[in-house]
Amino acid sequence: MMDWYYYIALAAILSQLVFFIQMRRNYRYALTKYKKDRSSYRPRTALIVPCKDLDSAFEKNITSFFNQDYENYLLWFVVADKSDPAYDELCKLKSQLSQSSKARDVQVFVAGQGQSCSQKNHNLLYCYERIGDETQVLAFADSDICVRSDWLSHIVWPLRKSKNGAASGYRWFIPKRNNLASLALSAVNAKVAQLLGSTRFNQAWGGSMAIRVDVFREVGLDKIWPKAMSDDLSLSLAVKKAGKKVVFVPACLVASYESTSWRRLFEFGRRQFLITRVSAPRTWWFGLCSSLYSVLGLWAGAALAVYAAMIKDTNLPLFAAVPILFFTSQLGRAIMRQKMISKLLKYDLPQMRTAMAADILAFWIWSLLLLSFIISSAFGRTIRWGGIRYKLLGPTETIVVGD
Repeated sequence: MMDWYYYIALAAILSQLVFFIQMRRNYRYALTKYKKDRSSYRPRTALIVPCKDLDSAFEKNITSFFNQDYENYLLWFVVADKSDPAYDELCKLKSQLSQSSKARDVQVFVAGQGQSCSQKNHNLLYCYERIGDETQVLAFADSDICVRSDWLSHIVWPLRKSKNGAASGYRWFIPKRNNLASLALSAVNAKVAQLLGSTRFNQAWGGSMAIRVDVFREVGLDKIWPKAMSDDLSLSLAVKKAGKKVVFVPACLVASYESTSWRRLFEFGRRQFLITRVSAPRTWWFGLCSSLYSVLGLWAGAALAVYAAMIKDTNLPLFAAVPILFFTSQLGRAIMRQKMISKLLKYDLPQMRTAMAADILAFWIWSLLLLSFIISSAFGRTIRWGGIRYKLLGPTETIVVGD
């Protein structure tokens, strides 16, 4: 009869194999889908881009929204206040680029200050309330991303099927400066991006997502967003609750050119996971358990294997197999995700090489960093986002504390 530790070791080994196979499926899905032509579905779409301050590569990012190869879209930018530096820059770019753009209408809206939800949600709802009856799709993008010319075609494509409630891409941080904190940001974010694929566990990401207007109303987002902190997690939850799918669109995995410091990185990591803990607790618990399991499988497994070798335990091969498999699997996943992004964002490849190497060579460090972000988000309910402090009381209950 096998001892209990045999079963634990076998379960750990099998789970790693299953997880690696799923990541391989996600990899193949991304490389199969991103080159497809999506030119036959052209619903009237309002592309809404909330802006605050001048992000890195702001002009390059905003210009990419004007250059969409899509004949039937409205391009709406929105800020909270005219004093925002983004407002004047948006007005200047509108004047320069509107005539050459295929966008039927370009606007720069001023939404005013939000009172009961995040400023971002307030800005998005301000634009939603101004769409006409002919608008069929709402597409959302953040101002800190740069999109390819067929981005809008790809993000609306899955919405032609009624079973698909929302479509989403994700971000890929490309360091503008290869300092350690920026490399860490890119690597940790890459680990999360790799989880997306042909799976029912997909979550929408607000910086690159779309939803049909009728679904938006059907799932009650016009009632949820006025009190919510998160735009994307609340959308994902509402769409899935209605029995519909969130579809990941590999072609809409977008570049975000960013540099950061350790202080800003830890603030960003804690904020992201704290919002997740309050808005989607099941997703947060999954992240915590899977991250903890990944770290313990490698490090605790290695410690046990060393101890077994020291005492010359007869089960040393079994103990050694666990950390070896965890190490090999995690290294293989790092190589796979970087190989994927080298194809999806091939024009950015020269700028990504250092970050790619950092992810592959130090994957074991980034797992510890990711776990630290999740653990730090387990405490408190107050965050600072875009210069505004919020207290998150629940998925649809937010208090604006002030500046």
